[in-house]
Amino acid sequence: MQERNVDMDGTGGAVVPPASEVEKYPHSAGVLALFAATTFLSAFLLFAIQPMFAKMVLPVLGGSSSVWAVALLFFQAALLTGYGYAHLLNGHVSLRYAGFVHLALALCALIVLPVALPASWDEPPAGNPYLWQLGLFAVAVGLPFVAVSANAPLLQAWFARSGHPHAQDPYFLYGASNLGSLLALLGYPFLFEPAFGLTALSAYWAALYLVLIAAIASCFFLVRRRAARAPEATVDTASNDQPPPTWHNRLAWCGLALVPAALLTAFTTHIATDIASAPLLWVLPLALYLLTFVLAFQTRLPLPMWLLLPVQLAIVIFALLELSQVKHDKWALTSGAGVAAFFIAALVAHRTLFLNRPSARYLTEFYLWMSFGGVLGGVFAALIAPHVFSEVFEYPLLIALSLACRPGVFYQSDSPLRELAWIVGIVAVGMVLILRFPLLAMENGWTFDDWGVTPVIALIFAVAAVAFWNHGERQLTAALMMFAAVVMLPSAVKRGLAERSYYGVYRVSQSENGDYNVLTHGTTLHGAQRLRDDDGKLVSDVTPGTYYYPGSPMAHAVKIVQARLDADEELGRFGVVGLGAGSLACYSRKHETWRFFEIDPVVVDIAAKSNHFTFLANCQPHLDVVIGDARLTMAKEADKSFDLIIVDAFTSDAVPVHLMTAEALQLYASKLTDKGVVVLHISNRYLDLDSVLGATLPLVPDLKGLIVSDDMALGTYAENTSTVAVFAKDPAQLDAFRLLLGAQDFHTGNLSPWTDDASDILGPFLSQWRRH
Repeated sequence: MQERNVDMDGTGGAVVPPASEVEKYPHSAGVLALFAATTFLSAFLLFAIQPMFAKMVLPVLGGSSSVWAVALLFFQAALLTGYGYAHLLNGHVSLRYAGFVHLALALCALIVLPVALPASWDEPPAGNPYLWQLGLFAVAVGLPFVAVSANAPLLQAWFARSGHPHAQDPYFLYGASNLGSLLALLGYPFLFEPAFGLTALSAYWAALYLVLIAAIASCFFLVRRRAARAPEATVDTASNDQPPPTWHNRLAWCGLALVPAALLTAFTTHIATDIASAPLLWVLPLALYLLTFVLAFQTRLPLPMWLLLPVQLAIVIFALLELSQVKHDKWALTSGAGVAAFFIAALVAHRTLFLNRPSARYLTEFYLWMSFGGVLGGVFAALIAPHVFSEVFEYPLLIALSLACRPGVFYQSDSPLRELAWIVGIVAVGMVLILRFPLLAMENGWTFDDWGVTPVIALIFAVAAVAFWNHGERQLTAALMMFAAVVMLPSAVKRGLAERSYYGVYRVSQSENGDYNVLTHGTTLHGAQRLRDDDGKLVSDVTPGTYYYPGSPMAHAVKIVQARLDADEELGRFGVVGLGAGSLACYSRKHETWRFFEIDPVVVDIAAKSNHFTFLANCQPHLDVVIGDARLTMAKEADKSFDLIIVDAFTSDAVPVHLMTAEALQLYASKLTDKGVVVLHISNRYLDLDSVLGATLPLVPDLKGLIVSDDMALGTYAENTSTVAVFAKDPAQLDAFRLLLGAQDFHTGNLSPWTDDASDILGPFLSQWRRH
């Protein structure tokens, strides 16, 4: 094995066969092209099915970051299953028959194609449906995903037995595999789904799957004929003397895959929670993750390791220093530091993994352990961390741990006891600094302006990490102490009182002047309640604020419908999707029936059972709330039963697409009385939802609508700007809304309508960018 090889020139130790060998092999280019194309197609299908099925489950599970995190975990686990199957097949079944076994499995997967949501899996349990989602994915796409995932190691193992001049080091095919993955990942949301829709894409996927089966059969029969003509040929004959992998090697492969896989999920959650929850933001981290495989599993690295390693240390230190401050830097700086740290950390880890690769004889075992590490990383980031950490603390932890993935980091000391003493000393001094220095700063009046004390402590550890350049274990320990400072003291990832669930991180904090209790979900404000009046005296005030203040479009909607009900001498029934802090409840009247639809029980606890907000305690002490996704729970309500439906459900600032499609609008229409009204809160920093709904409305002939924008609010916790879409069956019910300031017709634009089958994100994003 190559554990101590730091690959300073970036070549990775690969051997390029001489031109004479290539010329002797008949149809060399054709064989190489066949295997590369089959590997590419296999990876393309593997990564096309992931966003395709994740999109199919949106009407059932919603669009929170945890849905994607658990989906990643499933696909990592299914990948491990495929790699395990490939390892067993390659090691225990003769090459003469292995292809027939694999083709049989591939044909069996046809029974669940084309991919669709199983009819019996139409509603998750209330609460945290982690295991339910894993079961759904296993039933719907488990078999074809395992069959396709096994192709990468199998094709490389078969190529190693093809007698081709490049057969001794077939790992370059992994680069072709990741290029296919990258194309599918970037093409799906921006090209394939907007152009074809889910139903057609599922059929096309099944058709390409049949093409893949034919390509795999061609590869197998080619290698089978080669083995029949030269039965003495073996895998990587030049390295038959290499000893088999040790458990130390296997653990190294596992660990080197674990950290970047966990960091992928943690970084995606971090940017959605603490930076900006723009739609499809998960595409960028996953694309960068795949790109690191493309770069790392090549003969020559674009950037030599002697330069890459100090760059990694500098970026890791800078990213942790960014996280240590309580002052908010500009979005571009914060996100740029995170992207750079994630990309370089994953690239170094994957390059170290490539340097430690075995000969082709042990190829399938190498991929098996690498996949196992990926699963462990996914389990930690998607399942364990949300239950252990109240905020996204796993992100700075994994950034620090990325220094453990540098080549030779644990082989630099000849005296383990002395190194252990250094590590214990660093931890002891670090804990004293973390626990005592803030008190010392407070006693002496050291405020450090808006930055806080945490960056000062983190900077001390950063200097230590640089000083320990030639001592990998000490450097890693210093970075971990930076992490400890970030999560134990006030910082960018530790602020306010936080609760975490499957659907995200909720924070309750006080405004800077202490006048308001504030509820945020990720980066988005979800409610605020006044604590003090203008003189600083404590008050009990249940006047709604933020987007719900008395002059807001949503407040006007309630008043307009109530006035119509009074004129018709009707009692009125109101439905609100999204509870938040419970602000809207204080517009209810005693004789009215109000029902809230909330997907997350944690939000109910914050709004109704904590002492932070008292809207519900004062205005709706007997709360009527239905837990679950609104598309599913509202479908169970009686038709023509609501006079007003307000849809105010956002996952941080990400759009719940499935609540805004033509099918969702039709559902709301079916639940309205003849004079009923639907109000959708569509304020968004990134997408032109006005034009999206304008394009979608013609697909729902039962409804007519308009937009009401409030641009006059002060932008404070007392009152904030907002935009809503208003729909009604009876056009006359919109007359009162047309009199409101900011009322206007929908912008038509040139955007595509949103349906459950297709929802273009790129078009609305570009439209919003052009408008601002």
